[in-house]
Amino acid sequence: MMSAVVELNQVCQHYGKFQVLHDISWNLQPGEIMGLFGHNGAGKTTTVRLILGLIRHSSGELKVLGGQAHDAKIRQQIGFLPENVMFYPQLTGLETLQHFARLKGAPIGQVEQLLDQVGLTAASGQRVKAYSKGMRQRLGLAQALLGDPKLLIMDEPTVGLDPIATQSLYRLMEKLRNEGTSIIICSHVLPGVESYIDKAVVMARGHLEIVGNLYELREHAGLPVYIRVRGLNGRELAHPAIDSRSQLHDGWEELAVRPDARLEIVGQLLQQQPLDLEVRPPSLEDLYCYYTEKAGAVGVAGVQQ
Repeated sequence: MMSAVVELNQVCQHYGKFQVLHDISWNLQPGEIMGLFGHNGAGKTTTVRLILGLIRHSSGELKVLGGQAHDAKIRQQIGFLPENVMFYPQLTGLETLQHFARLKGAPIGQVEQLLDQVGLTAASGQRVKAYSKGMRQRLGLAQALLGDPKLLIMDEPTVGLDPIATQSLYRLMEKLRNEGTSIIICSHVLPGVESYIDKAVVMARGHLEIVGNLYELREHAGLPVYIRVRGLNGRELAHPAIDSRSQLHDGWEELAVRPDARLEIVGQLLQQQPLDLEVRPPSLEDLYCYYTEKAGAVGVAGVQQ
């Protein structure tokens, strides 16, 4: 088994007497996409700063690409897209990317390829000050991909992107994963990333609440599965695992059922030959809300850490 790309083992972080991370442990394997989620102040930004080598952890063990996060050779293999990208406004898109390629020691020949990849070839000669927010975001993504990083970290990468550009970003993420790149994505747009992550980390108040794939998170949470059915026309359906039954509209009804009985209940419903049937397991957003509420972090506000 290949060694983890990122590995945290009981990592703690203090700022003076204030502790912002409490015994955080998780790992990211090669070719995995991981979602790092949490409310403002949960500890996500501090975790990212540790991985980028911008600060050093107070205690515990942290390894990035098999070495120390602050090592220059390690940092050179990491790409980072911040939430708010900032570039020199007087430079063109092409000049900006060439500048960052020289700083990172990446091949200059990669610049035009990346501009094409993010859809900025036609605008590469324009000054960045004329770019829209979405265009600056795409330029930031191209900057993060310079040097073919082994680890890519993206903070709210879809901010300012239209639906087509957003889908292009997700397709690019899948391509990079298939090529072996490991990706950490921080986002509050949970429905968008749900289909693309292999693993989720949910943090609250500086603690790790849960880590695992969506199936593992659902099994652990035990939240009800919602079955929507149309065409029962009030027919009886009795089962002890049905927690509630609600009338919707246009002949639709919604059943909240315990997850371990969902297949049995679907079978019973199909025997009644309904007009339509939909099964909705707990979404990533449902799970995030569950674990955040469980941690008592609902309504938490403050400086993101």
